[in-house]
Amino acid sequence: MRAARLIKMVLLLQSRPSMTAAELARELEVSERTVTRDAQALSEAGVPVYADRGRVGGYRLIGGYRTRLTGLARSEAEALFLSGVPGALREMGLEDAASAARLKVSAALLPSLRDASRTAGQRFHLDAPDWFKEPKTPALLSAVADAVWDDRRITAVYRRGEGEVRRVLEPYGLVLKAGVWYLCARVAGHGAYRVYRIERFTAVEAGEDRFERDEEFSLPAFWDERAEQFARSILRAEVVVRLSGAGVRRLRYVVDPQAAREALAAAGAADDDGWVTVTLPVESEDVAHSQLAGLGPEVEVLAPASLRARFASDAVRLAALYGA
Repeated sequence: MRAARLIKMVLLLQSRPSMTAAELARELEVSERTVTRDAQALSEAGVPVYADRGRVGGYRLIGGYRTRLTGLARSEAEALFLSGVPGALREMGLEDAASAARLKVSAALLPSLRDASRTAGQRFHLDAPDWFKEPKTPALLSAVADAVWDDRRITAVYRRGEGEVRRVLEPYGLVLKAGVWYLCARVAGHGAYRVYRIERFTAVEAGEDRFERDEEFSLPAFWDERAEQFARSILRAEVVVRLSGAGVRRLRYVVDPQAAREALAAAGAADDDGWVTVTLPVESEDVAHSQLAGLGPEVEVLAPASLRARFASDAVRLAALYGA
């Protein structure tokens, strides 16, 4: 533990011109007295740590000293590429690895570039969860993430319908979509890749058995394909509507954007009133009622008759509420 702290202290001093005892204590999560003892231990070991006395003093390395300890470990290098998503790193248990990686990179950079991590962090930030939803970290996410990094097969139990299913999986990758974590995996012994929602796992056990990763597998390409398939698979019904000019412009904001684009592209010319009739794929009549209500008077439902009747009933109730 102390050896790791001494190494981190050297890297911190190498990445900055000087640091006060208070700054080092805060970074190393120790007392200032411990910082003093550690600095003395480094000096006795041959590391040229120099202490500037006085109210504005601190510690620094002299003589252009450079440590050879800045080589990145594999886990640190992999975590470094995700350093722009601190929340995701924390949930996967990789926050410490990313922190160590950033520190090593800072120590290896030229002095003129050492503010790169700070300037980048002030300009880019990813907030993955959706609005108005409290993000919840799945309890088994860290265990699944460890298996993904190590290419180790897992035996997973997950909820499906009213029961549970046990599968031996080859975990290929994790995806964070709108605050929800998914695992892209291949069932052991089968060639098919599947997507599992991590929060539905009730048990995960990783063995020592590693699988041979298919080098042609692309996680971004696979996810894009499955996401498109999923979006299309849930659009099982159709509605026919008339849209005003404003309704045409706002349609993609209340229904699936791709479905809206395709429906509008297939629509005919506007009628004499400037309204366009489109056939729109939707998830269900209930979902269509909820979504299209967001267009207010800029949409008229033509079919099915049952959905038109629901909007007619809504109109009567609204008229009663607001008056003629």
